Formats: sequence, C-alpha cells, structure tokens
Amino acid sequence: MLALRILAVIVGVAIVIATIGSAVKTVVLPRATASRITRSVFLLLRWVFRSVTRPSMSFDRRDRILGAYAPLGLMATLAAWLTLVLAGFTLIFWGTEHAGWRAAFELSGSSLFTLGFAHSEHLAFMALDFLEAAIGLFLLALLITYLPSIYSAYSRREVGITALEVRAGSPPSAREMIWRYWRLERMPEIREVWVEWQRWFVEVEETHTSHPAIAFFRSAHTDHSWVTSAGAVLDGAALVLSSVDIPRRRGRVLHPGRVSLSPRDRRLLPDPLRPGSAAR
Repeated sequence: MLALRILAVIVGVAIVIATIGSAVKTVVLPRATASRITRSVFLLLRWVFRSVTRPSMSFDRRDRILGAYAPLGLMATLAAWLTLVLAGFTLIFWGTEHAGWRAAFELSGSSLFTLGFAHSEHLAFMALDFLEAAIGLFLLALLITYLPSIYSAYSRREVGITALEVRAGSPPSAREMIWRYWRLERMPEIREVWVEWQRWFVEVEETHTSHPAIAFFRSAHTDHSWVTSAGAVLDGAALVLSSVDIPRRRGRVLHPGRVSLSPRDRRLLPDPLRPGSAAR
C-alpha cells in the first residue's frame, strides 16, 4: 500500500508539472513550441465540430457553427488544465495524507477553486493547499491576459482583409483585383498592395506562430477569410509578375506569403489550411 501511495504522488506531481508546462508553452513562450495537452484538446474538439457540421448543411450555417471552434477551444484548454491539476493534486493528497479518495478529491477541489470548506490538518501539508490554489489562480489569470493579445492580433489581421475587399471584391480574387486596377488605369499603383501585404504576411507569420490558436478564429463575415484573401494576393502577385508589363520587384510579397502560410507548425495544433479544418 505504501508503494502505491508513493506511485500516486509521483504520478500526481508529473501531471501537475506537465499541465504547468503546457500552459507556459501555449501562452507565455513567444515561439512555436509543441504542447500535447493543447493539441489534444483542439483535435478532440475538431472531431466534435466535424461530426456536427455535416456536408449537407448550408455554408452559412456551417460557418456560424465553426465560428465557435476557436473560442471554445481556448475555454476547453483552460478546463483541461484545471481538470488535470485537480486530478494531480487528488493523487498527491491521497498519497501524502493517507485519506480516502473522496476526502482527497474534496481537499483538492476546495484548494484549487479557493472554496475553503476543506483543508489539511498538518502545517506541512497546508503548503500543498496554498500551492494548488496559486496554480489555479495562475492558470486563470494566464488565460485572461492571453485573450487581449489574441484579439488584438485578430483585429489587425482582419483590417487587411476588409481593406482588400475594395481592391479585389468579395470574396477576393486575383482576376478581379487586376481587372479593377486596369479598368481604372492605375496598374502601376498595384505595387502598393504588395507593400501593404508584405507587412501583413510578416505580422501574420509572427502572431500565428507565437499564438497558433489565432489561425482558427474565423472572420466576422461569411464572405471574408484570411486564407482566401492571402491566396488572392499571392495569385495576383504571380499573375502580375508573369503576365503584366509594368515595373516590378521580384519576391516582394511572394516570399513572405509563402513563409507565413507554410504548414510547418501543424505539430502545435491541427493544420488550419487542410481541407475540412475549422479555420477558413
């Protein structure tokens, strides 16, 4: 029995450490770092959404349903973190306090959610109560401070997509963009699009690598999409480069676009550019 309790403590500590590591990798580290817990949550949620959104549904209805995928993914990630911490400390309390499973679960839940209806009797074990309460508050505060960064980057991304509608139509297309500039006799000014979208691609590459969940936040309008907008700009740049006789600079927008849209970070979350994904 003693060996089983020691094993429970070891497993509980491992679960808590893995959960904190997942939270730090997902929210704090400004680089592409894999988190199995976060990825598993998004994969499971994507399976649920793909089961709900049948191909026979209209596009508008599917878009409304899939629009909740990313926000629910973040909420589900927080719930998974809290659940794992609750389970980890339940194992720790069961192994250290020699209490039953019910008492260990009550003690863990009371500490994690700062309810206060149960606490350890020994002074040494009270430190575990305080530690679990601190971890719970840390995870909650971490996600709250994470949301402004997410929505700030999302807003900046959508500004470029909305501005492109005037130039390339809705939904945007390379043919429509080139046709409008040609009809207005302003073809040399199309270079302004490449300069603007070069910055857009660089920012998207940075923000969507640091915070991969942004890729799954769909545009507010059903006819807007950051993926199709980027594709329209890249197609337009390729057509102008290959077929239109105007002064141009090679690689101004094509290379940043290729880099920012490369699926090298699919190990973090499900690839948003795959057919059937919850992102558009």
